[in-house]
Amino acid sequence: MLKVLAALFITAQTTVASAQTGWKLKNEKDGIKVYVGAVPDSKFKAIRVDCELNTTLSQLVKVLLDIKTCPEWVDHTKSCTLLKQVSPSELYYYSEINIPWPAQNRDFVAHLTVRQNPNTKVVTMDGPAVDGFVPEKEGIVRVHSSKGLWILTPVRKDVVRVVYTLQTDPGGDIPAWLVNLLAASGPMKSFQALKLQLKKPAYQHVQLDFIKD
Repeated sequence: MLKVLAALFITAQTTVASAQTGWKLKNEKDGIKVYVGAVPDSKFKAIRVDCELNTTLSQLVKVLLDIKTCPEWVDHTKSCTLLKQVSPSELYYYSEINIPWPAQNRDFVAHLTVRQNPNTKVVTMDGPAVDGFVPEKEGIVRVHSSKGLWILTPVRKDVVRVVYTLQTDPGGDIPAWLVNLLAASGPMKSFQALKLQLKKPAYQHVQLDFIKD
């Protein structure tokens, strides 16, 4: 279950790293490292993904903001719908994620924002799950609590280091042990797919006005 949530929620500026007690490497492949860490007062573990991608900041941000294409690369995503475009770097979106039977699907509304440090060029992306916009639906569990952060750091020409951290409560009655067991596999699949997504023609030679590469 968390393999789906961990790939998708991008949340508040408070980093998960400051709230958990040490990261343990759980999965490593194709230059992608996935860690888990205990979080005080939570039965669900936090996730951290660390990798370098062959891309520019603009290309990567473009993919992450391209809400309609999320199902193409985010593991088990059933749908993603743009609800409100506040500005080129800020939006609200709705997503539903497929959960294997007998568990129920989950959904959420997120407020996604992008900021860049003008001196370091480091980009942060956060998007806490928020209430409102879309009424809760029968047969789908609404996720209300999620904290995480994307940090995108330019390393050299056309190479960006990504550090993604997440803590979320999937809600409902799904057992924590099952969520934690699956915590490392979903993020790995999504980041492998993200590498392929970045190679698609729509994201080549992209330059965003609010991002300095």
